[in-house]
Amino acid sequence: MKEAHQKLLDKGEQMYEIKTQAFFAAAHHLLNYEGECENQHGHNWMVEAYVKGDTLDRSNILIDYKVLKRELNAVLDLLDHKDINELPEFNGESPSSEMIARFIYGKLKEKIVQLDKISVWETQTSCATYYEEE
Repeated sequence: MKEAHQKLLDKGEQMYEIKTQAFFAAAHHLLNYEGECENQHGHNWMVEAYVKGDTLDRSNILIDYKVLKRELNAVLDLLDHKDINELPEFNGESPSSEMIARFIYGKLKEKIVQLDKISVWETQTSCATYYEEE
């Protein structure tokens, strides 16, 4: 078993991914949109943060969940119980789920270098994901 594992290590084929979820509540309305979502409305958003890497630390973990959750919640505190349209980061921009995912990704990437992607769920069946190609 160790030999097979070492072969994977030598080929660089190993990859690990972890995910955590967090929640925030906020209002928004879409700009340049015709339909119900052009009116202010709110969501109880769920955010999933994915971290990916090929190297584990000496405890055999990619990143401590406590660290990831703390940093994600710090970013979500910027949005929680706010009107997202009124935030300076969205001035004149339509705060769609896609743009909110991009915003969260940018802020979290400053703290978590292994961040792979962010998914933002505005309902139980609809989400947007943002990631950057390497």
